[in-house]
Amino acid sequence: MVTPLNIILVGASGDLAQRKVLPALFSLFAQKLLPAEVRIFGFARTPLTDAEFRRRTAEHLMCRYTPEAHECATMTEQFLARCHYVTGEYGKAESFLDVAERIQQVTGRWDGDRLFYLATPPSVFLDVARAIGNSGLVTCDDTESWTRIVIEKPFGHDRASSDELVAEFGKVFTNEQTYRIDHYLGKEVIQNLLVLRFANRIFEPIWNRDFIRQVRIVWKETLDIGNRAGYFDGFGIIRDVMQNHLMQMLALTAMERPDSLAATPIRDEKVQVLHAVRPVELEDLVLGQYVAPVGDSAGRKSYRQETGVAPDSRTPTYASAVLRVNNSRWKGVPFIVECGKALDEQLAEICIQFHDVPHNIFGDALAANELVIRIQPDEAIFLRVVNKAPGLKMRLETTELNLRYRTAFTGVIPEAYESLLLDVVAGERSLFIRADELAASWDIFDRVLHEIDDRKIIPEPYLQGSRGPNQKTGTGK
Repeated sequence: MVTPLNIILVGASGDLAQRKVLPALFSLFAQKLLPAEVRIFGFARTPLTDAEFRRRTAEHLMCRYTPEAHECATMTEQFLARCHYVTGEYGKAESFLDVAERIQQVTGRWDGDRLFYLATPPSVFLDVARAIGNSGLVTCDDTESWTRIVIEKPFGHDRASSDELVAEFGKVFTNEQTYRIDHYLGKEVIQNLLVLRFANRIFEPIWNRDFIRQVRIVWKETLDIGNRAGYFDGFGIIRDVMQNHLMQMLALTAMERPDSLAATPIRDEKVQVLHAVRPVELEDLVLGQYVAPVGDSAGRKSYRQETGVAPDSRTPTYASAVLRVNNSRWKGVPFIVECGKALDEQLAEICIQFHDVPHNIFGDALAANELVIRIQPDEAIFLRVVNKAPGLKMRLETTELNLRYRTAFTGVIPEAYESLLLDVVAGERSLFIRADELAASWDIFDRVLHEIDDRKIIPEPYLQGSRGPNQKTGTGK
């Protein structure tokens, strides 16, 4: 008999569930990558019928893998028929018993694999976990069926709260059952980092301080915080982006070669390099907060004017920092990390800048070689090199050896959540964050975050649509 898979999507009426998780599940379903007996049970406080939940869900589904109209319609109908909804309170075991009763009504069985996905605000993570545990829905013996839970970042507010979250979750779910998801690890170009580094002989001899001058890791958005003030104002850009997304990108860039592609060796190497990163000091850091241009015709708001933001908020919407990895490979190489909202462009990339040519015979200054790994937009890997421009004179130009994913590869590029959800179902853990990896990442920022709060440091204002604060930090800024 085929073991059924019951996916309980907690917070199913919210933006994350509707725009990311459910469309990803639909894409996997359309490719027949989910078990034949899969059912999705949305759970949230918002009162909805099954029909209303399905109508909401249908608005965000795209037939990326079945574009033909008749196939798309059939696949959509089949997927929505597997979607059900239960209204309840996040912190009540009785509400999750209602979920269990609904599962039995729909499937005719009590057993089966259970995947809980917490698409809820972080403030209710523990309430949900305890309620699930008290409901008896967590199976301890995975020999016949399994229970797994996925939680989204941020994992805590600082090192102490993160440790508490890990400890309290551990009372309900084992480490093996817990999947801490950072969707950037599911992005195709990020997953390619291991292949780029360790499947190509040309990079290993030069992937060190003798050849690399600096590494820049950038995450920029043109959008402001939108309707996320209730969440963002309590966390800020360092906790929201730098401590997780950018540290994962740094770890994959700087880690040593793992013994294999199994989850444990990969995560061991990531933990080791994160432990080697010196904790950030205040002088290593620049903080900013966006403001609207005076008399802005587009009607943009300053951060402090956003609905739900205190008029004296000190929450940074921009941060840049210089990190140092104190090991033999990277000693002396600055890792410059930068992230911000309401900036001049939408961009996420890793830029490896090499040292200058030691003996320049061409007279003119030469631009440094750079290897750029662009995550978004328009996924690409390109190498900036100096070439002779065609002509009778010796004129040098910097050009790009360019690999753009959408032209180099055929087929649909999977979305990050598709890749990660498939791994959860398969029990593959290499792209998920282990508890000691989480602790090592917090240790880089914990002290400076408390110092910022204790000293009530005010971020430097920067105009919406600009590159950020005028003040910059670090080599090459």
